[in-house]
Amino acid sequence: MSTTDPDCLFCKIVAGEIPATVVASDERTVTFMDINPATRGHALVVPRTHARDLLEIDPEDLAAVARAGQRLAKVSKATLRADGINLINSCGAEAWQTVFHFHLHVIPRYADDPLQLPWVPSAGDQEQIQATGAELKEHYA
Repeated sequence: MSTTDPDCLFCKIVAGEIPATVVASDERTVTFMDINPATRGHALVVPRTHARDLLEIDPEDLAAVARAGQRLAKVSKATLRADGINLINSCGAEAWQTVFHFHLHVIPRYADDPLQLPWVPSAGDQEQIQATGAELKEHYA
C-alpha cells in the first residue's frame, strides 16, 4: 500500500492539488463536502494515506475515519438540524464505489428529503456546498 496514488482524485484533494471545501482535518483524515451531494451537508471522510477500499485500509486509519465520521454526524445533527444520519462506505464497483480511495459518506437525513438509496449523484449547487461546509467548519472548534 502506497502513501499516495498520483492518479487518485482524493489523494489530490488531500494534497491540496484539487480544491475542495474542507470541513476538518487531522493527522490521519480529511473531511470535505461532497460535490455531488445526496442531501444538504453530505460530506466525505477520507484517510490521508491511500487505501483502495475497506479491505485495504490500515486499521488505525479506519478507526480515525470512524471517529471523524462520528464527530461530523454529531456536528451535522446539531448544526444542520438533521433528523438522522447515514454513514455509508461502498467497497467495490458492484457496491457503488466510484472513487477507489477509501471514504466514508456522512449524509444528513431530513424528514422531507427525497433521497432513496442508492442515489444517483448529480452536480450540486457549489455556493450552497461551500456555505454549508463553512457552517459546519465553524462548529469544529
